[in-house]
Amino acid sequence: MPDILEIPLRAAAVITTIVLLYRLHGLRSFSKMSGFDFAITVSIGSVLAGAVTTPKTHLHIFILALASLFLVQFIIARVRVASDSVQQTIDNAPLLIMENGRAIPDNLAKAGMTSSDLRAKLREANAYNLDHVRAVIMETTGDVSVLHGPKDGPDISDYILRDVQR
Repeated sequence: MPDILEIPLRAAAVITTIVLLYRLHGLRSFSKMSGFDFAITVSIGSVLAGAVTTPKTHLHIFILALASLFLVQFIIARVRVASDSVQQTIDNAPLLIMENGRAIPDNLAKAGMTSSDLRAKLREANAYNLDHVRAVIMETTGDVSVLHGPKDGPDISDYILRDVQR
């Protein structure tokens, strides 16, 4: 088969395989990524690139590599759910960036955030007044959660703040 036809056909076969494997694996594949999920995603992209640009390697090798990556992701996802120690090893812990309207400079630095980044996240969350900002948390995915409400409102539940580093 001429190279000009083989490359798009290989790309279509590998992308179809990726979509099928994502469908089998479920929504976790499309969620915000932990470091482990990011590594798997980059690996999948590398396999895709290899499959398209290395026509001398049989296509089934790349499909087996993709299936293996999805299997590893599936197994690790199940082990993370079953074991707190594995989850703590693989995932970052959420980090408290601001509490009761006051930034925590050491945690801000640990998160690699600037004061400008923090202000942008506060504006994005429609926080109008620092007196109403109860907590800002850098989540395990890198997202920033802003919990805000009136000072005299209910306390933040311990469940919500469980595992958040202070």
